[in-house]
Amino acid sequence: MIFMSVKDKMWQKQSLDKYLAKDNQFVKSLSAFDLMALGIGAVIGTGIFILPGTVAALKAGPGIMLSFVIAAIVCATAAMCYAEFSAAMPVAGSAYSYGNVVFGEFIGWILGWALILEYMLAVAAVSTGFSAYLSSFLAGFGVHLPTAISGSFSPAHGTYFNLFAIVIVWLITWMLSHGMKSSVRVNNTMVVVKIAIIIIFLLVGFFYVKPTNWHPFLPFGWKGVFGGASTVFFAYLGFDAVSSSAAEVKNPQKAMPIGIIGTLVVATILYILVSVVLTGMVPYKDLNVANPVSFALQKVGQNWSAGVISIGALAGMFTMMVTMIYSSSRLVYSIGRDGLLPKFLGKLQGEHHLPQHSLVIVTIIISILGGLVPLDQLTNLVNIGTLLAFTFVSIGIIPLRRNQAIPNDGFKVPGYPVLPIISAILCVGLMATLPAETWIASIIWFVLGMIIYFSYGIRHENISAQ
Repeated sequence: MIFMSVKDKMWQKQSLDKYLAKDNQFVKSLSAFDLMALGIGAVIGTGIFILPGTVAALKAGPGIMLSFVIAAIVCATAAMCYAEFSAAMPVAGSAYSYGNVVFGEFIGWILGWALILEYMLAVAAVSTGFSAYLSSFLAGFGVHLPTAISGSFSPAHGTYFNLFAIVIVWLITWMLSHGMKSSVRVNNTMVVVKIAIIIIFLLVGFFYVKPTNWHPFLPFGWKGVFGGASTVFFAYLGFDAVSSSAAEVKNPQKAMPIGIIGTLVVATILYILVSVVLTGMVPYKDLNVANPVSFALQKVGQNWSAGVISIGALAGMFTMMVTMIYSSSRLVYSIGRDGLLPKFLGKLQGEHHLPQHSLVIVTIIISILGGLVPLDQLTNLVNIGTLLAFTFVSIGIIPLRRNQAIPNDGFKVPGYPVLPIISAILCVGLMATLPAETWIASIIWFVLGMIIYFSYGIRHENISAQ
């Protein structure tokens, strides 16, 4: 094995049994409910208070509710593929580990590198949003941060680093470092708070709905509905992060599909209900504002809404960061476990058997990005990394089914092999709609990944070791 060629190493496939043996040290403490809470925490963020209004105003009108249905159907195809993989292969690392087993080391690395981009940039971007919301919320009580520590590094504007963005990321890391049992308890509580606030909006808003506001239902035609669907598709991203937790789940064959598909079902219902009530309260043309939900409640005289919605938004961003920091630490652990990144990242430490080294490294990188770097132009990169992983996971169902060494008595994608192929085609189609600057930035990222792989990873990997 020492004398394997570079080509042979690139396409060497990992043994599932080897992964299961290595990940067996994780404490299995997560239930299907915990997985749904992690998934909903990642998927339902501030977007639910913004997207239904702005997309209705600019693209779909009241037909925005159909846009969310179409986007959910597209997401459901990929979600079912993830559900089958996680039931058949209950290991850490999500698409990275799946790629190593069914495609080989090189594809696994590409997917891992794409997911690192997705998870870390997503958290960094949301941490800056959390900071902005928290600063605004505290300003209502007369508390103001000095300008110098309230924004990304920009001496010309008097800002040097974003204190709240850094503090919240380290606070979540501190929580995660004390074990998943307590972390999940906090996360579940925050998810309940967030959903409760959404339900309060729905119950209050329902009494101010005017059916005449739903006419015309499709002011932009079906083209607007499908255009809206391509925009709100990204509101559902995050359910894939649930699959990173498979090694820590009590009954993965049963719980993983429930967690992944259940996340998508709950998120879809909430998005559609918010769209129905919001466009019924206020004419869709008036909803092109930064805070459409608060705007709609203020418009009907419910001025208490701003503070409550802010709490919901903060809870939404907090749970999203919990899921993504957790998932990124498990992903980096998985890559370190295989030697493609330094091996100290692939070790579990402490009484809770957690990947503390990878958790700290991930947090340092996110802190630098969220605290110092303006991320406005980089957030689209989150989408391309996600869609690339979706594409390979969808196609990967075919070699997974053909692999006799991986039995699966749990969930299986219906309509095989047609549905996985349709899922891959839809994901490639969505990637094609991303702007040119996103593709250019992603090419730079993957070139960097190739340099790391060929200069370090391929020389230190242990995937080919028997």
